[in-house]
Parts: sequence; structure tokens; C-alpha cells
Amino acid sequence: MTDIDATPEHDPTAPGSELDDTLVAPAPPSRRRLIRRPSFSIGDVDVAAGKSEIGEIPVSRLVTGNRISIPINVIHGRHEGPVVWLSAAVHGDEIGGVEIIRRALLGIDPKTLAGTIVAVPIVNVHGFLNGDRYLPDRRDLNRSFPGSPNGSLAARIANLFLTEIVNRCDVGIDLHTGSDHRTNLAQIRADLDDPRTRDLALAFGAPFMMHAKLRDGSMRAAATATGSTVLLFEGGEAWRFDREAIAVGVAGVRRVLARLGMIQDDDVPGGVDPAAVPAESRSSGWVRVRRSGIAGIDVELGQMVERGEIVATVRDSVGRRLSQTRANRTGMVIGLTRQPIVNQGDAIIHIAEILDVPATTTESDTE
Repeated sequence: MTDIDATPEHDPTAPGSELDDTLVAPAPPSRRRLIRRPSFSIGDVDVAAGKSEIGEIPVSRLVTGNRISIPINVIHGRHEGPVVWLSAAVHGDEIGGVEIIRRALLGIDPKTLAGTIVAVPIVNVHGFLNGDRYLPDRRDLNRSFPGSPNGSLAARIANLFLTEIVNRCDVGIDLHTGSDHRTNLAQIRADLDDPRTRDLALAFGAPFMMHAKLRDGSMRAAATATGSTVLLFEGGEAWRFDREAIAVGVAGVRRVLARLGMIQDDDVPGGVDPAAVPAESRSSGWVRVRRSGIAGIDVELGQMVERGEIVATVRDSVGRRLSQTRANRTGMVIGLTRQPIVNQGDAIIHIAEILDVPATTTESDTE
């Protein structure tokens, strides 16, 4: 009997085999696992990175038992970046900002957005539903911050907005209009002495910006106290869509987002002009009529006037001239009444002193 060779006729793994090297392949490169940006949870929504969601934050219940909530629109970018809130209708009759937010968000792609946008188009839902500036208890929501979870309705909404929205954001743009039959030139009001705030105010690109002190109880004061940077936009009038003010607001919001690196300059309507510098003021005041009657306003928003210049004429119902109203300072018209029926002492024209014009006592209807 012959011995059987224990080695297979053809063992490719045997030492010295010509296929030896071909089967000992290098280990595959380890795949680096991409770390997905965490989702953003707020109200009743949990928004994944690169997505947008519409949700709501419950506020209270109506007397009928129906729940009332603050609507929100969250765009959570795929890439890291600032968290910005956009708010409007803190006063229920100021609807211009609702349209500005709608248009400003059009076309923003969460897949390319850096950061997160929390849009709150109607903060004062009760006032908005009732067609009223105030809440049902006649409180001004923008004098109720920081509020309290156990206080009045206004205090509870203020506290809810501060804790759920503001405390989670780095920057806020609060959108307002004129009130009480008044219209405002499109403008930014902010703490222009703060470098970061000033930088964003300039980036917004409104034709006018006012250095405005913080007012106790306002959203801007409460948000600033938390460390947020806040711009307050004014433009147009209550219960009206002012085409020019809305256009300025939409472009301004987009410019700020671009300045923060959240979107590209190409996404800004009209582009970004770094050379554009708004007119600036630190003092303003209202011109008041001396006689009751029917006022004819002789100036327009944005117009420059000289001290002593006739800016309005008051007549009676049969056309007799009762008085002429003159500018009480040299400056720019940034607000005026749309109500021709006036009573003695009514404020009808808001004039801001520009740049280095000597300051006077400020009397403005800010925020």
C-alpha cells in the first residue's frame, strides 16, 4: 500500500503558493460614520435636521373649552448655526409682520440652511382673533414681559414665549407696525450702542434706524436680559398690508440671515449692498395740532423737513382754515397719522433728528 500525501493537490493557502498573496487582502478602510445634527424639539413638533415642520404651542382654552395655541413654523437646518426667532402680531392688530414672515421664509431650504429658524407669525392669538391690539383683559402683551406662569393671561403668554422661544434662540427679529391710525416708515429700533446689535441693524438695511432705549415689560428688554440680540422692526400701519414696508421687511430679514451665515447672499431679494447706510437718529418727537378739526397732512414718510416748516393744515367742516402746524425740529418724517379728524393736542407727525442734530426730549410710540 502506498502512502497518501496529506497535502491537497492544490492548496492555495499553502506556503509558497502563487495565489498566496492574492487572498491576503488589506483590511477595508473603516467608514467614518456621519454624525447627524440633533433634532429640534419645540411645542408639539420634533424637527429633524434638514427638515421643516409646522406646529403649535398650547396657551390656554377659550370659554367654550376649545384649546388656543400659538402657531409656529420651524426650519431646522442640516448644518450647525445660530437659532433665530421671527415674531409678529405681539399686538393683535399689527398684521404686516405676519406677511413679512411668510414671504421671508419662501424658498429657504432646510437642507442648505445653517442653523434654525423659529417663526412665530402670531404671538397674541387672542388679540388677532378679536381684531384688537390688546388681550381680552386689556393688557398690552408687550408690557408684560418677562411674565409669570401663574399671573394674568398676558403674563402667562409672555412667560411662555420667553421660556419656549426666546431662551432657545441667539437672535430675534420682532416685527411691528404703527398703531392708532398711524403709519410708520420702515425702520429698525434697537440698542445701537451694542456692537453686535448695531452690526445686524446695519445688515437689515432699512432706510432708517433709531437708537431706542429698552422699555420695561417689553419683549426686547426681557430677551436682551437673557443674552439674545434683538432687532425691532416698525413699518406700515395696523390692519393693513403696506407694500413698501413689507418689501423692506422681507429683504431685511433675509439680509440678517445672510449676515449670520445661515443663507447665501444670493438668497436676499435685491442682493446685499454693504455700502448702504441707513439714516440714524437718537432723538425724535411728535408734532401736535393746536386746534380741533380736519387735518390735511402736507408731508410724506421719509421726507426731510426743516424746523418751522408747515407740515399740516387744520380746517373746519366748511373749509375755513383754523391753524397751520409747523415742524418742531429739523429731521426726517418717520411716522404720521392716517386719521384726518383730529382733536386739539393730537399727535399727527413723528419727526426724527438725524445723526448730529442736537438732541431733544424723545416722545415716541416705540414697541
